[in-house]
Amino acid sequence: MRNNKSGVYGILDKFQRAAWFQLNNWPIRYKLIMHFLLISILPAICLGVLIAWATDNIIEKQVNDHTSQLIGNVNKSLEFYAGNLQNMTYFISFNPQIKRFLSSDVKQPESEVYDMKKFLQGFTTLYTEVAGILVVNAKGEYLSNEMYARSSRSLTEENWYKEAVEEKGIFKLIGHPSNRNVTTHVNYKDEDVVSVVRAILDPETQKVEGVVLIDLKLRVIAETVKDVRLGKSGYLTVIDDQGDSIYTPVHPIVSKLERAWIDEHPSGEFSKDIGGKQVQFIFRKSPFTNWTTVGVFSTKETVMEVREIRLYIICFIFVVCLLGIAASTYLSYTISKPIWQLMSFMRRAEDGNLSIRFKDVRQDEVGMLGRSFNAMLLQITKLIGLVEEEQRKKREAELRSLQAHIKPHFLYNTLDTIQWLSRKSGAHEVTEVVESLSRLFRIGLSKGNEIIPLEEEIAHIESYLKIQKTRYRDKLHYSLDIDPMLEGLYVLKVILQPIVENAIYHGIKERRGPGHIAIQAYLADERIQLEISDNGVGMSTEVLHQLRKSLGTYPQKSGMPSSQQPAPSLILPGDSQEELDTAKGYGIKNVQERIQLTYGASYGVHIDSEPGKGTKVTIYHPVIKRREAGRA
Repeated sequence: MRNNKSGVYGILDKFQRAAWFQLNNWPIRYKLIMHFLLISILPAICLGVLIAWATDNIIEKQVNDHTSQLIGNVNKSLEFYAGNLQNMTYFISFNPQIKRFLSSDVKQPESEVYDMKKFLQGFTTLYTEVAGILVVNAKGEYLSNEMYARSSRSLTEENWYKEAVEEKGIFKLIGHPSNRNVTTHVNYKDEDVVSVVRAILDPETQKVEGVVLIDLKLRVIAETVKDVRLGKSGYLTVIDDQGDSIYTPVHPIVSKLERAWIDEHPSGEFSKDIGGKQVQFIFRKSPFTNWTTVGVFSTKETVMEVREIRLYIICFIFVVCLLGIAASTYLSYTISKPIWQLMSFMRRAEDGNLSIRFKDVRQDEVGMLGRSFNAMLLQITKLIGLVEEEQRKKREAELRSLQAHIKPHFLYNTLDTIQWLSRKSGAHEVTEVVESLSRLFRIGLSKGNEIIPLEEEIAHIESYLKIQKTRYRDKLHYSLDIDPMLEGLYVLKVILQPIVENAIYHGIKERRGPGHIAIQAYLADERIQLEISDNGVGMSTEVLHQLRKSLGTYPQKSGMPSSQQPAPSLILPGDSQEELDTAKGYGIKNVQERIQLTYGASYGVHIDSEPGKGTKVTIYHPVIKRREAGRA
């Protein structure tokens, strides 16, 4: 069981995690829109549903209460008329002439009969709602101003008379007359009048002496009821205690009300499906008349009013949703736009563009983040500059340390001594070599200056070549071709010697037969170009490729080196350890680094070589005049 629960919870947990994971991956703009919509639209929809529900209940209750109130008013009106009729019966029964008519066995004189008719006619004159009054004694004789018997059949045999007798003096409304032997001079139809009766009793014996019959015009009831309208097609109807209709409008929704619907309850409400329509019934029974007034109306008409209110609510929700969507979109756009801009700036900064800046002047959190981003870029740029400056100073210090290790002053002084001794001994060749070596060190020192006249650099390399010529004799030949236009220009010192040394050790030395090194210096493209060419063994494509790559000149085929790659190493198979050290530490790599550290990546060394045809090294150097050299 535990495993099953953990399995179900595990699935739900994975589902929730997956859902939230996906939600977290949404762009912030869509998250904001979704949250704003939930905040604005969901409460509006809930409020609309609540209002619609409350409105339905309130309107239904108000309609029912209003209908009940109308029914109560109608019942009061009917009771008022019934009360008047009851009072008439009492008043008639107390009339002395009427009492003699009922109790005497002697026929009344005509004058008295006339007075009684006038008496009865006074009621119909005073109460126009009365259609006629009939007084019948126990022998079937009657008095009336408007009514008379249709035939000679005794009126005591009529149902209304018997019902009055059964009630023993209690006033009773018997509804529409039917099949009775009584009519009026106006000839009202049975459905045009409502009859009431009351038996007149002997106060001493409680014997029925006669019955008073009064017809009430239905028009009175109709005028009381028909003016009450319930909606467009609703109406009020009145039924008696037997369920027979007292008053029903011309075109009723329900032709006949079932007594079982009302049952024995004095009041209430219910609904029925009549002909596919939902019909609402509200009824109240009058305890005085025993008549029940029923309000009948279609629920659809009430729903129409509710639908109208619902339409207003839907329009309200639609407007709120529309405003919510517009506001959500605008707010999310205003919030996410600067964030997207900041992200774009960060990506460009990641690509190396540290000069970009966030220029929004907003004072919110995004503005603060943007200003922090700008400060961070400034700090990074500053730190990068400091690192570059430290690296440059470090390399310069290493170079100065290298030169200091040579101890040129000691060697220079020693060589002067050797030169003086050899000249004194007549060793002219030794004297010349020592003199060249001495000049070599003197120029190398150059009083600590890094930049020397080109003439001294040429003299320096010429001294070096003389020393090497003494060593290799006919194996090595060289030539110098210096453009006179270069006179007075300055160059970095000792930039030719490492390259010439490589040409001798890796070109001429490995060649069969004598070799030749040609040095040319001229102006081209507003630069000084120094070419050192040899006809040595050259180098293979792979070696040349590695050299160019290490110098940062590859894959350039010509022109200036521009890379910031590490400097080259000219260590080749067959070199002695000393030569290897020289080539490894202070060869072309040293020349390349010094030139590019001093003048930038636009200048430096470029190598061309072919196996068996020799090597040409070109030095690109800027044009430096005397004043600029002094500042350097």
